Amino acid sequence: MTLHLVKLCVGADSVESLQAWLDFRMEQKRLAGEPLEQTHTTRMVPTRRDELLDGGSLYWVIKGRIQVRQHLVDIRPFTDKSGVKRCDLVLEPRLILTQYQPKRPFQGWRYLKPEDAPADIRSAAEAAAMPEEMRRDLSELCLI
Repeated sequence: MTLHLVKLCVGADSVESLQAWLDFRMEQKRLAGEPLEQTHTTRMVPTRRDELLDGGSLYWVIKGRIQVRQHLVDIRPFTDKSGVKRCDLVLEPRLILTQYQPKRPFQGWRYLKPEDAPADIRSAAEAAAMPEEMRRDLSELCLI
């Protein structure tokens, strides 16, 4: 059964700023000759690895709302130079816009059941049909 993760996107104030950060990091990796894959390092290793890699995604909370997701490609535990166990979440670099879903602050990541995940915005036309500010305002009013 598929399972997802949800995590706060610290430092990003919009989907556009997240995309800009991802583009910047990929360019840094290209210049350094590193593999061109997007990873997000976290301290805790998910124990439900098989379910997450069975079509799961990482849903990003930006400004108190789930707004976007990325497919999980791999989960790689490792020990850092200080001897601390960590985990790289390997993500497909493509961002998939979702319907806004309010989410309170929390630390780390949480599992997210498929039935609790927000729906994707299916097309560019659907995303462009409503400016982000209007989507945010209507979401705050619980109208979408």
